[in-house]
Amino acid sequence: MAQRYFLFQKMIRIEKVLGDESSIAAPLRRRAAALTLAYEHRCRSRLDVTLDDGREAALSLPPDTLLRDGAILIATDGTLVRVAAAQQPVLRVTSPDPLLLARAAYQLGKRHTPVQVQADALYLEDAPALRDLLRRLGVRVEEAQVAFEPEPDADLGGHGHGHDHAHEGHVHGPQCGHGHGHDHTHAHEKHVHGPGCGHDHGHDHPQHVHGPGCGHDHGHEHSHDHSHGHDDHVHGHDHKPAQAHDHRHDHVHAHEHGNDPKHDHRRK
Repeated sequence: MAQRYFLFQKMIRIEKVLGDESSIAAPLRRRAAALTLAYEHRCRSRLDVTLDDGREAALSLPPDTLLRDGAILIATDGTLVRVAAAQQPVLRVTSPDPLLLARAAYQLGKRHTPVQVQADALYLEDAPALRDLLRRLGVRVEEAQVAFEPEPDADLGGHGHGHDHAHEGHVHGPQCGHGHGHDHTHAHEKHVHGPGCGHDHGHDHPQHVHGPGCGHDHGHEHSHDHSHGHDDHVHGHDHKPAQAHDHRHDHVHAHEHGNDPKHDHRRK
């Protein structure tokens, strides 16, 4: 009669994992329906299943969900469901030599094989290629029936490069391997601009002294055609220090002087 009743029930939909049974109050755990699944089905987030009491259910869990033995689920209608790991055929790997067993675990790990690890044995799903590998390593391989619960993947985290860089002690250079599309606002303190500084100065510098060796191209066009036949000839532009100058002027000096040795070319 109970089975006939369930045939007319609407399929329940399970979308959420509440947590491990240890985090759920005992009265709620006792009310939960059981769902027994083999490992391959506990790895799937989308699956139609049959509860142990005969009710049909649809799993619709977040991607990459792995259901462990004792996990508590909740359906959209409020039904609680406890997951149980089903007994299933596996390979049991043992050895009197702990080093050989460790080598077997290493080789299985290199192949990303799900393995349940115990103090004296390894358990894994059967596969002919793995049987041959393990026997070549010198360990003992036999068939067994267990509730298979392999080790979960270690979450090593991941870098992804769409983040803000606020690295302390992080050196960005030619070999750092980062593609830096960062906009930098430069506010340089005590930055010396001179020959070889590598900066294009298309801006004004207050309190900047222009003189020999300042490293700036000031747009002067001097065409000095001097025909001097005298000594003590003085060319001097009287620039007051620490003033901002606009050097966009042309000087064309075409001097033809007599033999007056005291001729002074300073601009008035």
